[in-house]
Amino acid sequence: MYQIKCMNAISKEGTDLLTKNYELTEEFEEADALLVRSASLHEMELPKKLSAIARAGAGVNNIPIDECAKEGIVVFNTPGANANAVKELVMAGLLLSSRDLIDGCNWVRENHDKETLVKDVEKEKKRFAGHEIIGKKIGVIGLGAIGILVANMCDRMGMEVYGYDPFVSVDAAWSLSKRIHHSIHLDEIFEQCDFITLHVPLLDGTRGMIHQEAVCKMKDGVSILNFSRDALVQEEAVKEGLFSKKIHRYVTDFPTPAIAGVEGVIPLPHLGASTEEAEDNCAKMAVKELMDYLENGNIKHSVNYPDCDMGICRTAFRVTILHQNIPKMLSQFTSLFGEEEVNITDMTNKSKNEWAYTMVDTDTQPSNELIEKLKQIVGVVRVRVIK
Repeated sequence: MYQIKCMNAISKEGTDLLTKNYELTEEFEEADALLVRSASLHEMELPKKLSAIARAGAGVNNIPIDECAKEGIVVFNTPGANANAVKELVMAGLLLSSRDLIDGCNWVRENHDKETLVKDVEKEKKRFAGHEIIGKKIGVIGLGAIGILVANMCDRMGMEVYGYDPFVSVDAAWSLSKRIHHSIHLDEIFEQCDFITLHVPLLDGTRGMIHQEAVCKMKDGVSILNFSRDALVQEEAVKEGLFSKKIHRYVTDFPTPAIAGVEGVIPLPHLGASTEEAEDNCAKMAVKELMDYLENGNIKHSVNYPDCDMGICRTAFRVTILHQNIPKMLSQFTSLFGEEEVNITDMTNKSKNEWAYTMVDTDTQPSNELIEKLKQIVGVVRVRVIK
C-alpha cells in the first residue's frame, strides 16, 4: 500500500484516480509520495522513504530540485495541463492592454449613482478609447505549451505573429500555424512588435531579459504581457518605460510592491491557472505520473531525472536504479546480475545532465544481497524493486 500525502488541497478529479493500492495519509513521515501545489518544501526535512514528488502545475520553484535528486527523489511537474487556462488569461490581458476597460469600468462605478450617468457616459467615453488588435504585431517569446496556444490564437484573431524560441521542439514546430513569422533574434521582436508576451521559464539565461537596453529597442507605445515569472522583467526598466510613455501597458500576473501601484500597470493576482478545469487537469496528470512511477518505474515529465518509459513490466520483476551519470555504471550493474545468474530480459538507460536512470526487467527475483550490492556502487542513490 503506497502512502500519498497532499501538501495542498488537490482536486478530487485527481485523487479519485488512486486505486486500492494507494492511501491518502496525513502523516508526512510515512509518505511514499507527495502531491503539492504551492506549499514550499525548501524548509522541510523530507521523509527517508519518500520516492517522488508531483507538482500539480508547471513551476517547481517551491521544491528543492537538486537536493531531491541527490536523495533519489524524482520530482514531476505537469507541463501543458494548465496551458489553456493561461492562454485564455493572456488573451484577456491582451485586450485589457489595448482597450481601456479597467479605467472605464472604474469610472462607471464611481459615478453609478448620478442621475446624469447615461448622458455623462456619452461625453466621457472618449477618455477610454483604445485600439483594435487586428493587424497589430505581437511577439511571442517562448513557444512551449502555452506560447504555442497564444501564438495560434493571436493568428486566428488577425494579428501578425512573431515567434521566438531557439529551442523549440519538433512537436511544437508542427503545432504552430504556418503564418507565424519565426524570429531568429529577440531584437526583431523588440523593434517590430506592438505587443510582447513572455512564455519562458525562469533560468539564468532568461532572468531580467526585459532590461533597459531591451526596452529602448522597443516600439513607442508597446504593451508587455508577463504571465510567466516576475523576475523575467527588470521592474525599474519597465517603470522608466511607463513613465516616459515608451511602454503603454505592462500586464503582469506576478505583482510585486515595486510595480503593482505604478500607473500603466495592470496587475493580476496570479490567476493564470486559477480555473477549476486547470486544477482538475493538473491533479489528474500529477496523480497519473506518480502511479506510473511507483507501480511501473516509468518517469514522465520529471524535472530532475531523465524521462524513461518501459511500459508495464511483463516479466516477474523490475529493478530501477537512480544514479549519477558517470562512466562504467551499466557494466557494474550487468556484472552483478550476471554473478547472481539473474537473467535480464529487457533493459534501458537514460541520462539527463548529471543524473541517470536505469531500468532492468528480470525473469527471476533478485536477491536481497544483489540489491544491497547495487546500492553500494559509488554513484548509486536509490534502488527499487517492482514486482
